[in-house]
Amino acid sequence: MLGPVILAASRSDKMRRFVSAAPGTKQVVGRFIAGETVEEVIPIVQEAAAKGLDVTLDYVGEDITTRQQAFAARDAYLELVEHLKGLGLGERAEMSVKLSMFGQALEGGHELALANVRPVVEAAAAIGTTVTLDAEDHTTLDSMFAIHEELRKDFPQTGCVIQAYLFRTEDDARRLSGAGSRVRIVKGAYKEPATVAFQDKAEIDKAYVRILKILMAGDGYPMIGSHDPRLIAISQELARRAGRKLDEYEFQMLYGIRSEEHVRLAAEGHRMRVYTAYGTDWYGYFMRRLAEKPANLLFFVRSMITKN
Repeated sequence: MLGPVILAASRSDKMRRFVSAAPGTKQVVGRFIAGETVEEVIPIVQEAAAKGLDVTLDYVGEDITTRQQAFAARDAYLELVEHLKGLGLGERAEMSVKLSMFGQALEGGHELALANVRPVVEAAAAIGTTVTLDAEDHTTLDSMFAIHEELRKDFPQTGCVIQAYLFRTEDDARRLSGAGSRVRIVKGAYKEPATVAFQDKAEIDKAYVRILKILMAGDGYPMIGSHDPRLIAISQELARRAGRKLDEYEFQMLYGIRSEEHVRLAAEGHRMRVYTAYGTDWYGYFMRRLAEKPANLLFFVRSMITKN
């Protein structure tokens, strides 16, 4: 019940100011955000690698209102590539980007976002890694998929994300399940209307499994974004039925959530990638983490009470 309310609050400037000023916020944000600068996040990447974990790095920030901000986001990712270059981790440390950060919603946004993300993808390829295009709300997806298709002409390893709660996603999964594709499937974390998305959790879970079957039966590389133990077990069984080896798919979970499970799956031989967000503009990302799971919200409220 609270999820839609929190997602609505993620778009509120008034709530942004309130949450940012709350005494317990910094403690809780630190659970989900690995740091504010690239210098702070690199040691976390190294620590993850030492545990046998891969990472995908997200420089958070979505409320882009000027072209200058979009250029700054591009430059932040190029700076990240320079830091990763010295680690020699290759594809074990990839990047995730939201095209809204690259100016997608501005005038001429499709062309601007493509022009800004291309040098990041090119720089990533030069150090042996890649980029995954994150999915945002449903109004942005046609542009995102078109940019993904364009980038794959020169950088076929470029990945994208699909969201199980959207009615369109089964068709998208069929289109994206060909050889060489890299597709992350998630449940979805944006407030979407009932005209385009399932609203019931059970229906979303069923859709997730249907879509996962399509990806596992295809020729691409599925990336299972879920913390749900049941869906993880189903994913393993579907992979087994499809005859997939352990290096032909991977699991992805968020930094700060079920960390013991990250290590357990990696120890079993699975490829386990930790979605690691960093940066100062954390509000939208943080609020979606609260909306996804009531325990996250309770943790936040408890921390505020403790601080007071």
